[in-house]
Amino acid sequence: MYDIILSFITAFTLTYFAIPSIIHVAKVKNLCDEPGERRAHTVTTPSLGGIAIFAGMIFSIVLWTPFHIFNDLQYILCAFIIIFLIGAKDDIVPISPKMKLAGELFAAGIIVWKSNVKLTSLYGVFGVYDMPEYVAIPLSIFTIIVIINAFNLIDGINGLSGSIGTLIAGVLGAWFYLIDEIGLALVAFALTGALIAFLKYNFTPAKIFMGDTGSLLVGLVSSILILKFIEFHDPALITPDKAKYAFDAVPAVAIGILILPLFDTLRVFTMRMIKGKSPFNPDRTHIHHLLLDFGFSHMQATGVLVLTNIGFIFLVFYLQHIGLHNLLFVVIGLAIILSAGLNYIVARKKRKIANAAS
Repeated sequence: MYDIILSFITAFTLTYFAIPSIIHVAKVKNLCDEPGERRAHTVTTPSLGGIAIFAGMIFSIVLWTPFHIFNDLQYILCAFIIIFLIGAKDDIVPISPKMKLAGELFAAGIIVWKSNVKLTSLYGVFGVYDMPEYVAIPLSIFTIIVIINAFNLIDGINGLSGSIGTLIAGVLGAWFYLIDEIGLALVAFALTGALIAFLKYNFTPAKIFMGDTGSLLVGLVSSILILKFIEFHDPALITPDKAKYAFDAVPAVAIGILILPLFDTLRVFTMRMIKGKSPFNPDRTHIHHLLLDFGFSHMQATGVLVLTNIGFIFLVFYLQHIGLHNLLFVVIGLAIILSAGLNYIVARKKRKIANAAS
């Protein structure tokens, strides 16, 4: 328990005191994010906050993690470094999507093959239980890539990606602590501490953004935590002392925990393809953009989305016993209804403004 508290404090402290220096260097060297048509900010802002998050988290993990109880940690740290290098390069000198994806695949491959962080069962989703290696490995890599980029895509307004990352890492870290998986709990709370420190500078008026360095790293850590969360529900791994903390319908619970980044990514990609566009074609159709168009400020939109994600977490915890497919239907159906309602309200408001102007 003390190691977990110390990991949180260490990551928080190092990140908190590193960010002012990073802000200063970024301004001196003009390493800032400029306002633009698709940007939600209106002033030039440093975008290297992810460097401080990475430094605080890595230092804390290496300092406090008992390596003898987390034998695969070295490979996880290697994946963190790969993602850090890709993100930092993109924040300073933008790189092609193909190169970024190649780096993400490399990091995901290390996680799956060397750290053995992978899905081996779908626990009955569409009737699928245990999966052979040739299915489990590519599915796990795909899942990691989706979660990494989901966090990258929601990082569009002040405080959102950091707040959602804090929520997810905190919830999963607490669960890992309860089942005595101290190594994973340390990783989760190191990220939580670093993100809380970062948010002090990222809340409106934002003094710094996390950039791709931060959002990709938050996504990678979240993907590792959620895959391990799912895998620890394997009957072969559930000991009597851990069984009392196990969830029914665990895939649906995992989706509920990650609902905002996952659903927003799925929704945006689907809408773009329906319109005949590439799913990777950037636009202003994310849920946080809709909230801004409705009239919310950055912090109001962030607050609404964080509270919504919290609501979904309580929902899946409370309804976990209704059955896997029933819970999936409730979670996805509710998400569709809420987003469709928001989209309708915003579209109607825009039409009223357009009619009034004409």
